[in-house]
Amino acid sequence: MSILDIFVANIHFIGAMIIFVIGLYMVIAHPNLFKRIIGINVMSSAVFYFFVAIGAIADGRVPIVDGTLTPADYINPVPSALILTGIVISVSFTVYALSLAIKIHQSYGTLDQEKIVEMSTRDDSYD
Repeated sequence: MSILDIFVANIHFIGAMIIFVIGLYMVIAHPNLFKRIIGINVMSSAVFYFFVAIGAIADGRVPIVDGTLTPADYINPVPSALILTGIVISVSFTVYALSLAIKIHQSYGTLDQEKIVEMSTRDDSYD
C-alpha cells in the first residue's frame, strides 16, 4: 500500500485535521475576540466533520434492520446523534460568547484583546 493510497483512504480525516488547525490558528493568532469566536466555530465544525467521517461506510445503509444485511453493512448512528448534540452546544456557546463580546465592546469600545488588557490594567492601577 503506497502513501498515496493511504492519503486517499483517509482524506476525510486529513481534511478535518486541516480545518481544525485553521480554526486553532484563528484562535491563537488573532487578538480580535470576534475572530477568535469564529475560530472556535471552525474548530467545532472540524470535529463534526471528523465524526461524520468516522461513521461513514462506503455503500453503507441506513440502520433500519430488515434481516438481509450483516451489521457491518449499516452506518453507525451514534456519531450522528453526537453531532446533533454538539451543534446545539456550539450554537449555545456562540450566542453566549457573542453576547459577552457585545458587552465587552460596550465597556471598552474595542474587541482587541491587547487593548482590553491594557485598559483593564490601567483601570486597576487606580485602586
